[in-house]
Amino acid sequence: MDKVATVKWVDHLTMLAETASGHGLVMDGPPDVGGQNLGPRPMELVLAGLGGCTTVDVIVILQKAGQDVRGCRVEVSAERADTVPKVYTKIHVHYIVSGKNLDAKKVERAVKLSAEKYCSVSRMLEQAAAMTHDFTIEEVD
Repeated sequence: MDKVATVKWVDHLTMLAETASGHGLVMDGPPDVGGQNLGPRPMELVLAGLGGCTTVDVIVILQKAGQDVRGCRVEVSAERADTVPKVYTKIHVHYIVSGKNLDAKKVERAVKLSAEKYCSVSRMLEQAAAMTHDFTIEEVD
């Protein structure tokens, strides 16, 4: 098994993570449980990872389909269980894809391919949470 991250506790609930690619980030907890709010929560990073993974897929798929895509923003919302472990139980991914003369069927296909085939994070999370997806298209000049 490959090591992909090292996480070191600093103090309070602040942690420093270093990824195998050499990038670092700070994680922290909220003040009401002893954190200092110096970085995102680990569970927030799970959803941010989902958003990043699927954005890459959608952009690449649309570009390969000859679409003039200019931007893609992904808004991820979720519900968590009320009891410990407070896992995500529902996740919704909303894509706002901007471009010139984008074909809605091709955008829909890109979203579906990412969710059902290419996005590793999505495929993993769907084992634990009900996942839904939708999109809007913004026309640009």
